[in-house]
Amino acid sequence: MTRHRSGSRRKSHTPVHRPPVPAPRTPQSAVVSPRRSGPSSEQSGRAAGSPKKRRFRPGTRALMEIRKYQKSTDFLIRKTSFARLVREVCQSFSINALRWQVYALLALQEAAEAFLVLLLSDANLCAIHAKRVTVFPRDIQLARRLRGVDRM
Repeated sequence: MTRHRSGSRRKSHTPVHRPPVPAPRTPQSAVVSPRRSGPSSEQSGRAAGSPKKRRFRPGTRALMEIRKYQKSTDFLIRKTSFARLVREVCQSFSINALRWQVYALLALQEAAEAFLVLLLSDANLCAIHAKRVTVFPRDIQLARRLRGVDRM
């Protein structure tokens, strides 16, 4: 058995997918059932001459989204939802309806998103250390415990 020099376990060729063999057409199969009212299932997905929709390999789209969000500087949480949450938490601590300046809410949201991004990156390192690519809740708990943010 020979080994590849690259050290990768992935096969060097892609599997060959054969198209399904169409069933022979008989006069009985030409009759459309009364339940089916639209076009046939072969033509329902796309037009006759258009190419097949692009399918990315698993994980490629996620990496594209990561690059997109790392380039951008805008908020990831909606401003109105975050403001509503802040006001709800604030209301649980005080009987009076406290008012918030827009810049105070934006500063709080900036800090909260920075905290979450760093926490999730630490949790990702914990998952990689455990030889996994999926972040589990126990990774986030471990990252919080190592940071000393366990009492929140």
